[in-house]
Amino acid sequence: METKNEMSVATESPTARLARFGTKNAQVGVIGLGYVGLPLALLYSQKGFRTTGFDTDPAKVEKLESGQTYIRHIPASNIAAEKKENRFRATTNFEDLRQMDAIIICVPTPLDDHREPDLSYIRDTAETIQERLQPGQLVVLESTTYPGTTEELVVPILERSGLRSPIRPYSTDGHEVRDTDLEAIDFLVAFSPEREDPGNRLFQTHQIPKVIGGVNGPSARAAKALYSQVFERTIVVSSSRAAEMTKLLENIYRCVNIALVNELKLLCLRMGIDIWEVIEAAKTKPFGFTPFYPGPGLGGHCIPIDPFYLTWKAHEYELPTRFIELAGEINSAMPDHVVSSVIEALNQRKQCLKDSPILILGVAYKKDIDDLRESPSLRIIKLLQAQGAKVDYHDPYFPQLHKMRHYDFQHMKSIEISADKLGQYAAVIVATDHSSYDYDFIVRHARLVIDTRNATRSVKEHRDKIVLC
Repeated sequence: METKNEMSVATESPTARLARFGTKNAQVGVIGLGYVGLPLALLYSQKGFRTTGFDTDPAKVEKLESGQTYIRHIPASNIAAEKKENRFRATTNFEDLRQMDAIIICVPTPLDDHREPDLSYIRDTAETIQERLQPGQLVVLESTTYPGTTEELVVPILERSGLRSPIRPYSTDGHEVRDTDLEAIDFLVAFSPEREDPGNRLFQTHQIPKVIGGVNGPSARAAKALYSQVFERTIVVSSSRAAEMTKLLENIYRCVNIALVNELKLLCLRMGIDIWEVIEAAKTKPFGFTPFYPGPGLGGHCIPIDPFYLTWKAHEYELPTRFIELAGEINSAMPDHVVSSVIEALNQRKQCLKDSPILILGVAYKKDIDDLRESPSLRIIKLLQAQGAKVDYHDPYFPQLHKMRHYDFQHMKSIEISADKLGQYAAVIVATDHSSYDYDFIVRHARLVIDTRNATRSVKEHRDKIVLC
């Protein structure tokens, strides 16, 4: 039996279907309630849309349905408020996708063991939608991926439903879509890259401009209508491929520049020059220079991974992307540099790394967030343990580690920091520069501090204990 929503969609004219996305009557479904999907679902809910979050993890859904949060920078009160207004709900029942007008995909896109794109989450999600796809629905992929994924993977899977969304060129004029021909278009598909930056207090989700690319003109127009109601600015590009490449350019730009300063850091260490002083001086130039900072390696879901998505796709066009690959190699090698620095510093003190107790400060991939995806700290722990070191960690955001895709540290728990405890370690490594750390206290009581973030720059006393790495 058809549902009320299915019957109304079936009798709607194509023009009416398109217009629905410009109103708050559209029901929005978000698949994947992680660091990208949950803020987006709550944003639509707060703007007055009936929003449903879909996830395969029952524990997440149970927490959300009871008004709790599992992401530190998203207050539980925000979730509880939307639940009370009956604008937001979470479910593991994907049959409810049939009721959605717009379905937004926010699932992981990791690399496999060979550093090749793992699109299994996108593929599985598209299969799930295909089995329930309704005429007139809009499907938007937000997961970062290589150019062509939406057209070459998502659309063909969705079209197994018997419905069609032909890939057709369209033009834009001032970011407005000029081609609105709805002929033979049964459902709509677009790509709009997520631009979340967890922990960034300067830009909230709705303030970050939204780039949109459709597989045809009506799809781009529908996606723009939907996103324009919750984002302050939308930018429509001429295809889903252009939108996919936009996200890769943003993150490769950062990856390459971070690799540059990481390589310069290694050179400056040998030359006896303080790279941090050099960066501070260079950024006083009012034009032509953007400061990037070295560190123990790249973390987060985007920057360590996205370049490899493009280099993999580039092989199809027989064009080696040597510059991008080199940047990835430099950044990937930084945890090894940190461990080498620890070994050298201990050797100078006539100690060896094997059996030495080492403390890692911070396992989150950047300061003041509860996100450890691709964190270089995890790689550093693994390398140290492989050398025979006895490793502990402290992180205020992670009282205990769990099993991850490439690491299994679930036996490790965050230790308490005290003067006596700090003095028991052969070396304390500042891997993540959380604001809550008292660096004067840490340096005062530690025997040796390996600082990978220049977090101890304001410490005046006991600088002989500090090794900038």
